[in-house]
Amino acid sequence: MRKRIVAGNWKMHKKLEEGLSLARDIRVRLEGRCSEGKEVILFPPFIHLAGIARLLEGPTGFHCGAQNCHHKTEGAYTGEISASMIASAGASHVIVGHSERRKYFGEDDALLAAKIDRALEEGLTPVFCCGETLEERESGRQFEIVGRQIRKALFHLPEEKIRKLHIAYEPVWAIGTGKSASPEAASEMHAFIRSEVAAQYGRESAEAISILYGGSVKPGNAAGLFAMPDIDGGLIGGASLQAADFEAIFNAL
Repeated sequence: MRKRIVAGNWKMHKKLEEGLSLARDIRVRLEGRCSEGKEVILFPPFIHLAGIARLLEGPTGFHCGAQNCHHKTEGAYTGEISASMIASAGASHVIVGHSERRKYFGEDDALLAAKIDRALEEGLTPVFCCGETLEERESGRQFEIVGRQIRKALFHLPEEKIRKLHIAYEPVWAIGTGKSASPEAASEMHAFIRSEVAAQYGRESAEAISILYGGSVKPGNAAGLFAMPDIDGGLIGGASLQAADFEAIFNAL
């Protein structure tokens, strides 16, 4: 049975003490309500990782992850963070390929494939993001774009490794805009992603991968999205910055 997950991507928000306070509040609200089949992952800025990883130790189903990692093991890359550093801080997950990294930092499919490899080598669980722009959707190219993204970044992996990651479908036009894909449109893309994985690796592996939806998920629309058969939870942006909103979204799983 694949996992049901609510993940919070804090992006570039929260000073150190604010972040620790938010993580503590989320733990208090949700402790005892997670299980092996239902998980919470918090993705704070790098400076929070070690503190939040320690704060989340103990309860079943709580995890901490980084928002990005470098594709090299180490070296003269000023300002970058390696996957091994992330793991050494106590984190267990890492986001790879978020649309903001693609847009603002020029990350392409080949680079993301290298990041996926490095994360897996260090024992991290990648959350691979994919999604189309508004122009690509309006021109009817959304399946072409998303299919290319997952094939080029993921399909070099052997079957035993593809099962060790999660995928997040994030339509670029719905990130931070207040717009969200309808449950039916989101589910259609999730089903497509799962069918692509099944064509490459078989149905059993496809059914083992959690596919999350991200794109202006809020307490008011989470239940409708999470009720769809191929949507296994959400990668939450703005609504993850308030513990009460995050809890309400978790309640919709």
